[in-house]
Amino acid sequence: MTNILNITNGDCAVEIMKKADIPGIFLPWRDVLHDGPVPEHLSLQELSTVRAQFIIDRGWGAPDEIIESFIQRDNELNACRKYEKVILWFEHDLYDQLQLLQILDWFDKNLTGATELFMICTEQYLGSLSPEEIKDLMQYKQLVTKEHLTLSARAWSAFRSHSPEKWCRLLNTDTSALPFLSGAIVRLLQEYPSCSNGLSRTAEQVLQVISQGENHPGKVFTSTQKLEERIFLGDSSFWVVLHELLESNPPLITLPEGQKLTLPAGKGQQLSITSAGLKVLAGKVNLLDISPLDRWIGGVHLKAGNAWFWNSDSRSIVKRAE
Repeated sequence: MTNILNITNGDCAVEIMKKADIPGIFLPWRDVLHDGPVPEHLSLQELSTVRAQFIIDRGWGAPDEIIESFIQRDNELNACRKYEKVILWFEHDLYDQLQLLQILDWFDKNLTGATELFMICTEQYLGSLSPEEIKDLMQYKQLVTKEHLTLSARAWSAFRSHSPEKWCRLLNTDTSALPFLSGAIVRLLQEYPSCSNGLSRTAEQVLQVISQGENHPGKVFTSTQKLEERIFLGDSSFWVVLHELLESNPPLITLPEGQKLTLPAGKGQQLSITSAGLKVLAGKVNLLDISPLDRWIGGVHLKAGNAWFWNSDSRSIVKRAE
């Protein structure tokens, strides 16, 4: 049966699914929603324009190709009614859970009775599976219910809110319909500045690894990924964090004089932690006191006057007093 649309987390999974002879058409969802602006009150197409521009500004591809990729993706989704079945193939990590929320929220508003919607979501990393293993995941296919759609719509709206409070409050609600959502909620909140030192969890892990002696950017990336319960971060987003630590004022990490950080990193690139980095890592200095904040998490623009702290002990999010 070919009248099936398979939506999944990227091109790597699509290639494996094709080798496994999974029937149907394939639609990769390539957006890194945990990185950059995802503002509220925008349609799918309007949001795609924002996301495409963000990816272009990051330098993650040719502008025309990025714009066209979003247009083709949205057109395929809007044409989903021509399929008898749509199957969503996603993982348990933050990257996938945000994509799943976006897609289920769209179906909550656009699903018609003529199309059956299914979901496969497990703790398997799709891109690392063999064709035989990915085919075995069909046993976990489940019908998407109104409960799934309602929860996703509420969570997607909270993620895009201008304040992180709605997202944090989801931890006190029943999210069992999407069993991996609560972990994703916490992991995203951990990317807010810590109340103890102003570092995101990713940035803190970078400083920890470098302070313990690892200095090559590629190996720092590998070592920090081992500290994650659910790996979600790609190397391009990770390199942005490295650049932010290199370019903070004062810098928290450095490269030898004359070297520049590249992706992939050259053999001679060696990172070291500065005295300022050690002070921030130890909680003696808060990063927000010495370096300006300007980045997006979902619908929240973190900047002067709108800085939010994550308190891991109380699992709460608090706005910084000015």
